[in-house]
Amino acid sequence: MGQPCWENIVNTKQKSWIKRNKWILVLVAIPVLSVAWYEFRPEKLFINQTVSEAAPFMASGDPQPVYTGILEGKAHPTTGRATIYQTPDGKSFLRLSDFATSNGPDVHVVLLKSGEKALAGVAIANDLDKIELGSLKGNQGDQNYDLPAATDLNKYQTVAIYCERFHVIFGASQLEKF
Repeated sequence: MGQPCWENIVNTKQKSWIKRNKWILVLVAIPVLSVAWYEFRPEKLFINQTVSEAAPFMASGDPQPVYTGILEGKAHPTTGRATIYQTPDGKSFLRLSDFATSNGPDVHVVLLKSGEKALAGVAIANDLDKIELGSLKGNQGDQNYDLPAATDLNKYQTVAIYCERFHVIFGASQLEKF
């Protein structure tokens, strides 16, 4: 025996509504999926970008290490060493060596105050007191970032790998005098 008559009517109405409106559903789904892809960039989870920059040495003299620390993962596994070097003429730069972290959208390298309360968690508020050093050049390898001339290294002694889009710290290192 078949289904009762009222179930056939309901199933027929549902099927016919979907058939009538499938192009509308497709037209709505395409932009929604595109925005979701742009925001989350899921392909970056599987793509590694390796950087291999040489340490910037000057003809007038070698830069001297001033601060150093080991990077530790917060929201994502992060490893490597962060070292701040200073040249004889007073310029400073951060060098990430043997560095590795997860890839992600809108990831930056920043300096934070050493007592920043946001470091206690993973997801943080957008009101960090930070010094922007630039977008992450690659999620693996050795890389250099220039420090702004007015950077107070006695105040900003934490290096963080920070995702601007989702306000998440991938990894961080408390720097200590060399």
